[in-house]
Amino acid sequence: MALTPSNMLALGTEAPQFSLPDTLNDGKSLALGDLNLQKGLLVMFICNHCPYVKHINDELVKLGQDYICQGINMVAISSNNVSTHPEDSPEKMTIYGQNLGYPFPYLYDESQEVAKSFDAACTPDFYLFDANKQLVYRGQLDDSRPGNNQPVTGKDLRLAMDHLLKDEVQEAQQVPSIGCNIKWK
Repeated sequence: MALTPSNMLALGTEAPQFSLPDTLNDGKSLALGDLNLQKGLLVMFICNHCPYVKHINDELVKLGQDYICQGINMVAISSNNVSTHPEDSPEKMTIYGQNLGYPFPYLYDESQEVAKSFDAACTPDFYLFDANKQLVYRGQLDDSRPGNNQPVTGKDLRLAMDHLLKDEVQEAQQVPSIGCNIKWK
């Protein structure tokens, strides 16, 4: 595990296009254009095996429960190389997402092209777009990390999502996420 921070894609960047199989919906393809962006979209790069993602999974489920109904759609994407990390395979993503009760699609990026288009670097990596598909937040969920005794609250990402819902200006200071590096081919 190589501890890696977010690359911090430039604010205002338009959401990259994608069309990927949804491991929680029989592998049916889901594209950016298929998503209702009533208020916005949260794209999360996660995976099954990363201890940083495991540490926050309950909060990811709560985020979905709290914000999807308010008009912020969410998708999770795993881009890891399953040859070196078979626990991140689509079949295991299905089981993992179902067991956790993910209320959002869990997409598989086999080619890793989508991760590259987002300049994703780590798991977890978060990108919040407004209804016009413009990036308004990229950064950490909160200050909690495995072993640092900080509670998982989602405060940074929740604040950004609340600002988006209220059409308020985002915080100028956005702290990079940090976690395991994406396992590139």
